[in-house]
Amino acid sequence: MGDLIDDLLQFSRTGRAEMRSTFIDMNGIVKEFVESTTRGITDRKINWDIIELPEVFADAPLIRQVWVNLISNAVKFSKNVEEANIKISFSENYSDYIFSIKDNGAGFDMQYAQKLFGVFQRLHSKEEFEGTGIGLANVQRIIQRHGGKVWAVAEPGKGAQFFFTLPKKQRN
Repeated sequence: MGDLIDDLLQFSRTGRAEMRSTFIDMNGIVKEFVESTTRGITDRKINWDIIELPEVFADAPLIRQVWVNLISNAVKFSKNVEEANIKISFSENYSDYIFSIKDNGAGFDMQYAQKLFGVFQRLHSKEEFEGTGIGLANVQRIIQRHGGKVWAVAEPGKGAQFFFTLPKKQRN
């Protein structure tokens, strides 16, 4: 119950907290969380494929929360795979960076994709995968506050890929 209350408070805060955007190193944020997450996993192998990510203009604590939620989900939903493969990458178009995190875990049926980003929405049972059902709603709120979009594609038993965009901004 404590996790649920904590997650709800965090969800509420992300909607109203003042944003303090600066240029941030996405590589540092991702590397730090991947290392701390991997340290605690001894019962299975996780292969990480992480390309060099661009610097972005964003609120660092909020973007850190996006990565924490997405990386945690990739690790969690690939727990039943003997050898998990998680890839973090990006592409770009004229106005946005498009970030991606892909895993070879449980995946989900695309007919339920619209439910993913709702508060308390779960596509798997609590017995199968722990969680409060608030993390992806939080991700969506944060990315939208930054002027971006978030979406996912998946196939049951073959994994999922989550995308989010952040507007490009050049240093002066």
